[in-house]
Amino acid sequence: MNKPKSRMNALQSSATPGRDRLVVIAAGGTGGHMFPAAAFAASLRARGFRILLMTDPRGGVYAKDFPADAQEFVEAASLAGKNPVNWLRAGGKILRGITRAKERLLQLRPAIVAGFGGYPSFPALWAARDLGIPILIHEQNAVLGRVNRFFAGDATIIACGFERLDRLAPRLESRKRLTGNPVREPIIAARALAYPALPPGGTIRLLAIGGSQGARILGDIIPDAIAALDPELRRRLEIVHQVRADQQADAQARYAEAGVKAECAPFFADIGARMANAHLIIARAGASSVTEIAAIGRPSILVPLAIAADDHQTANAESLVAGRAADMLGEAEFTAPALTALLTDRLNDPGFLLRRAEAARGLGRVDAAQRLADLAESVASG
Repeated sequence: MNKPKSRMNALQSSATPGRDRLVVIAAGGTGGHMFPAAAFAASLRARGFRILLMTDPRGGVYAKDFPADAQEFVEAASLAGKNPVNWLRAGGKILRGITRAKERLLQLRPAIVAGFGGYPSFPALWAARDLGIPILIHEQNAVLGRVNRFFAGDATIIACGFERLDRLAPRLESRKRLTGNPVREPIIAARALAYPALPPGGTIRLLAIGGSQGARILGDIIPDAIAALDPELRRRLEIVHQVRADQQADAQARYAEAGVKAECAPFFADIGARMANAHLIIARAGASSVTEIAAIGRPSILVPLAIAADDHQTANAESLVAGRAADMLGEAEFTAPALTALLTDRLNDPGFLLRRAEAARGLGRVDAAQRLADLAESVASG
């Protein structure tokens, strides 16, 4: 905690004369919240704004390279579950986080506080509301998340990643602005790469990704589905599969037994290049995955997380399905036989895959960070 505090002192001394150029970004919890926030921060810094990231230690895991002048960690917690003891503990953390956030915002008086969801954003947004600091919130999913929903009525602008935004109160529709989800530079660079050629009898490259934590169901089902494909189709496949660490060896062995060239790992640093190189992507339907698939322009099979809050991953996936850019299989439908049948149909029709790639690309919004920065500037200027 010492390093963020020392950086805060430097920010405070430099920011005092021009507080109107300071933006506090409140985000955390997962990469799905932090990656769009980081792209937004980079866009604002290019315009001369100073950035303070306010999150909790869990959010800090995703903030090692976050483009901020300083980071401030405050306590935060989720009020999930029914155990009253856990609720009391969580409530204490939240109160301490709000107190600390108020202290820092009072000292710095930023132009705005921008919230990107996740419970680590709660203390900063509460403090901003109490201190009368303008709030902008950005919702990455097609369903307004719990923290963003709580503060939506206090926000000057409610920016959203998808045209659809469920759970937004009708009285707040006038504050809604469609920006898309800010994406990282490697994803924007990958958009310039054309859909890879798929000649008759040529190699077919399949990418499977399961979000920042991997997806056990993908590791369980996909190798079995691939093994049941026609041998000639299997011979042409090259697979890159993001699997959980405890599934890596098993998945690698199952692909080898099926005679399929595969690379299995829990994480790929060059995910933009991997997506661009793929002819078809199988993925969860988190906001970042759906946004990046559309930005690069690749056909996909999406498997929404069944336990996602408010079923928001299904809502995210439906944006690509409606645009004829993707197939969707719910977890109950995502069986090896069903996936084998779908892959057989899709992989044997290169023209169909190309049309879906073009449809996905047409849905991508790669200027989202700039759009969101424009809105932040408008709020900051009053």
